[in-house]
Amino acid sequence: MRRASRCLNAVLYRDSDDGHPHYGTIAGELTGFSATRDWLALLSILPLGALFGAVHALTPGHGKTVLTSYLIGSRLAALRALGVAGTLALTHVGSAVIIALLGAQLVTRTIGGVGRAPSLETVSSALLVFVGAWFCVRAARSHSHHHEQEEGLLVGVFAGLVPCPLTLFVMLYALSRGILEAGLTFALAMMLGIVTTLSGVALLAVLARNALVELLTRHGASLAKLARGLDFVSGVLLMAIGLWTLVGASGLGRMR
Repeated sequence: MRRASRCLNAVLYRDSDDGHPHYGTIAGELTGFSATRDWLALLSILPLGALFGAVHALTPGHGKTVLTSYLIGSRLAALRALGVAGTLALTHVGSAVIIALLGAQLVTRTIGGVGRAPSLETVSSALLVFVGAWFCVRAARSHSHHHEQEEGLLVGVFAGLVPCPLTLFVMLYALSRGILEAGLTFALAMMLGIVTTLSGVALLAVLARNALVELLTRHGASLAKLARGLDFVSGVLLMAIGLWTLVGASGLGRMR
């Protein structure tokens, strides 16, 4: 166990110095808490955790493309779209916390892959391909949108199965220092930041979709045909995202 802990610390420290300055900052704050157990000091940096989460969610990944692709083809109002974004963020962060608590058996241990869970990434991508294919079939058969809110929540869960690497970093580091409570608290703060970013993306997607539909219907386009077309486009995009990730995970995407 001691050897495993030393190896984990080596991975986390090296990663925090390798292109991820925010990792080093978080590690420093958690190290300080492990020495002092000063909850007031920890609480004072939680806004920084929320900011890290919001900025981190702007980087590639985190389901933004999936969220946008789905909402383009859906008929969800802004408030319900926020529900999908919240579900995605909760699953995205929650899956990382669960993996860490269960011993991180699914997490890649290499330096370059720390914070990734390839098994869950594959499952998530396969489910997105399935959902995208269903959207395309539904659009082709002119089926109506029943239970769309539940459907949106499922998309949020499927996309969020890929764990947040920053949350995994925080949780694994906190566990290695014996400060689980600090890791969970910081992870909650980061989730609030991630929710903020994804909610902004969701609102922009809904506004863009509504503006496009209004523009086209104003020029005589059929609302029903537009809905089917957007549904089909959404399905194709979800399938493309899932297949692209699966190809990359299999290593075919790196072959020259």
